[in-house]
Formats: sequence, structure tokens, C-alpha cells
Amino acid sequence: MSTIRRQSILSSAIIYLGFALGFLNIYLFTREGGFTPAEYGLYGTFIAIANVVNSFANLGMQAYIYKFYPYYHDNLEIRDNDMMSWAFVTSLTGFLMVMIAGYIFENFVIRKFGAHSAELITYYSWIFPFGFGLTMYSLLEAYAWQLKKSVLTTFLRELLWRLSITVLILLVFTRVIHDFDLFFKLFSLSYIFLALILLFLLVRSKQIHLTLRISRVTRKFYKKIVVLSSFIWSGSLVYNIANVFDQIVIAAVMPNGLAWAGIFTLAQGVASLIQAPQRGIIAASIGPLSRAWKEKDFDKIKRIYQRSSINQLVFACGIFVLIWLNFTDGVKTFHLQPNYLRAQHVFLFLGLMRILDMGTGVNSQIIGTSTFWRFEFFTGMILLGISLPLNYILTKQMGVVGPAIATFIALAVYNTIRYFFLLKKFRMQPFNLRTLLTLLLAFTGYYLAHLLFEEVHGIAGMVLRSGFFILIYLCGAVVLKLSPDIMPVWNTLRNKFPIPYLRSRK
Repeated sequence: MSTIRRQSILSSAIIYLGFALGFLNIYLFTREGGFTPAEYGLYGTFIAIANVVNSFANLGMQAYIYKFYPYYHDNLEIRDNDMMSWAFVTSLTGFLMVMIAGYIFENFVIRKFGAHSAELITYYSWIFPFGFGLTMYSLLEAYAWQLKKSVLTTFLRELLWRLSITVLILLVFTRVIHDFDLFFKLFSLSYIFLALILLFLLVRSKQIHLTLRISRVTRKFYKKIVVLSSFIWSGSLVYNIANVFDQIVIAAVMPNGLAWAGIFTLAQGVASLIQAPQRGIIAASIGPLSRAWKEKDFDKIKRIYQRSSINQLVFACGIFVLIWLNFTDGVKTFHLQPNYLRAQHVFLFLGLMRILDMGTGVNSQIIGTSTFWRFEFFTGMILLGISLPLNYILTKQMGVVGPAIATFIALAVYNTIRYFFLLKKFRMQPFNLRTLLTLLLAFTGYYLAHLLFEEVHGIAGMVLRSGFFILIYLCGAVVLKLSPDIMPVWNTLRNKFPIPYLRSRK
């Protein structure tokens, strides 16, 4: 667990630096005198559609890498390892199919989005280079995770990518980029740039080799690879469609759809801060889970499951409360456009959804790397069956908050099914008394901070509320020993931090 802990902490630190940049980008997009809500909504909707493109185009190759990398690594020399060659060929074929489908259904897209989100039609063709870059980067990222380079990939995706967006925005403000049109086209190429960097680093380190000579491992597992990739691809596809459909349906259904999508994008961007540790933990746990299933080390899988749950829950509850305490003051104090106050209740449901999803641990990765990966497809179909109609209905009835409620309900059902599946099949479940204590501690800290500083506003109110809650929450987490990883981290800081008080305490 020390390797996962170390990589998770480093990845989470990088992710939070990236999210600091992300918040700067959100501020620059939404501040008074900046981009319009429709332009920001186009940015968010574009990312959502690109994720669907990636889900279609990869054809399950990420799952193929997750599951079969140990077999290729243990039985082949690097020069004979054809895994990434076939992954690239397959995903390129998938992307070509996506482009053909995009051409065939272009008129359908125009009919659905033309009335409420005309700007999306203007940049329709630029979806494909953005989606292509995301697909290639995600493929290389999956391989790098198996090489235990999760810190590198986290740096590229979470920090460098956001930094490139920051640079583009600043170039707009300084008039080096003269209009939104050029900004958006350069943004569409950002993931291609990222994929080329990661490919260069892997090639330079001689940890990736491309060959079309079919290896004995590919011959032996060919049928299993096809079946697994098909099922996992199908399940991941429907999951990702369900996950981004809320953003897309707003642009398609609501009058002035991209402006409302901009409000939803703000709430989603803020809620994604809660999710930051999840990305680092997933990146660090994929490799050990694949190896543990191969070696039938169920105790290790159970430890990863339980620790990923409590670690993510502690982070998620803390960040959610901090944001909820300061949301209104944040919008007003930093002079965001007043319309973005409407994002508060959207954030409420998206934030609760993140807490629920993270609190159930790395259940998706455990199932996806096991022999029961077919379950991914069936649960994905259930999620899609609930999410799509519910999103459409609630958007029509409740406006911009409707998709957030729909997503919360759908993910709650989805994770409940997966929870009982792992409980029944392997007698694994992630919850214990510490789960309840974490929730109670977060609620208590919120209640006291809100009660004491409710009438204090502006920067002073934000600092006082946040500082008081952090003090209560961190002290409570250490005293109650909510996570088995808290004390090792605390002891490391105590031994290395140059403050005599911390070094002398036992």
C-alpha cells in the first residue's frame, strides 16, 4: 500500500495545483468583462462531446491494457511487446469510424442544436481533432499507469493541460489572440499536443516499442482480449454517455442553451475539485489491482477497496463543505457575472454525487480488472437507462438544476448495484464505523462554521469560515484516525518538517 499511498499523495498534490489553475481559468472565463456564458458553455459542452468521441473511438483498448499488461510484461521482451501497436491500430480504426459517423449524422446534429446552441454547429468540425487528441492521450496514459508513471500522466493532464488553457486565455486578454474563434481552434488542438509529449517521453525512456509482429501472448489471449474489450468498451461507453449527457441535453433542450450550459459548467468545474483525489488514487491503484487479480491476492484487493473508500470520502466531504460554505460569497467577492449564482444548487447535487461516488471506493477498477468485467457492461446499461430519460425529463421540468438531480439519482443506483455485487461475490465492502464518523465530523464542522460566521461576508467571512472548518476537520480526522493512511503521512511530515514541536512529539 505504501507505493499506492505515495503515488496517490504526489498525484493528488499535482492535481490540486492543477485545480488551482483550473479555478483561475474558471475565474477568467466567468469574471465580469470576460467571456460570455455562452462561450464558456461552448467550452464545457465541447469537452463533454469529446469524451463521448473518446469513448466510442478507443474500442476498449484502455481496458485491454489494464487487464493484460501483466501477461505481456511477464512473458515478452520490450522489443517483442506488441500490445501498444494493436491498441493504436484498433483505436485509430475506431476514430475513423467516429469521423464517418460524424459526417453521416451532421444534419441530425444541426437539427438538434441549431435552434438553441448555434455556436456549437459553427465549431462542429473541430470536435474531431480535440476528440482524437483525447483518445490518443488516454491510451498512452493507460499504458503509463501500468509503468507506474501515474505522477507523470497526472502532471500532464491535470497541470500542463490547464496551464495551456490559462496561457490561451491570457493571450486573448492581451490581444495577442484577437478573437474567440482563434482561441477556440487552438484549444481544440491541446490534447494532441499533450499526447505527443507523453509519446515522446515513453519512447525516449525506451519503455514503449511498436511492432506489428503478432506475439505469442496475443495469439494465446486473442479471443479473451476481443471479448473483454468489447464488453468493457460497451460498458464504459454507456457510462461515459450517461456521465456527460447532462451537459449535452442542456445545450440541446433549453432556450439559449449554451448560456445555461455555461452555468452548469461552472458548477461542474467547482464540483470536480471534490473529485481530485479520486483521479490520483485510480491512477495509482490500476497496476496493483491488475497484478493482485493475476496473483489471486484477495486480501490486497480488499485493502485497496477499503482504503480508497475512506481516503476519498475524507477528502470529498472536506472539500464539499469548504465550497458550500463559501459559494455565494465567492461569486460576489471575486466579481463573477451575477448569472453564475444560479450554479449554487447545481453544485449541491453534483457535489453530493461526487461524495457518493468517491465514498464507494475504486469499485469500477476492481470489477474492470477482475474476471467479472462483463458486469461493467450490464451496470453501464442500467446507468444509461436511468440517466438519459431522467436527464431529459428533469431538464424540461426543472431547468438547469434538473440534470444535476438526475445524475445524482442515476449514480446512486449505479454504485448501489456495484456495492452489493462485490459484497455478494467476494464479501468485500468498503464501509465501517470510520465512514459514519467522517460524515458526522464534516456535518458538525459545517454546522459550527456556518453558525458562528453566518453574518460575516467577503474575504473575511471566507477566511474565517474556511479556517475554522479546516481546524475542526483536520484535528478530528487525526484524533479519530479516520484513515489508516493519515498517521503514516502525519508521521512523515512530523519527522521531516523542520519545526521542533512536531519532531519531538510522540
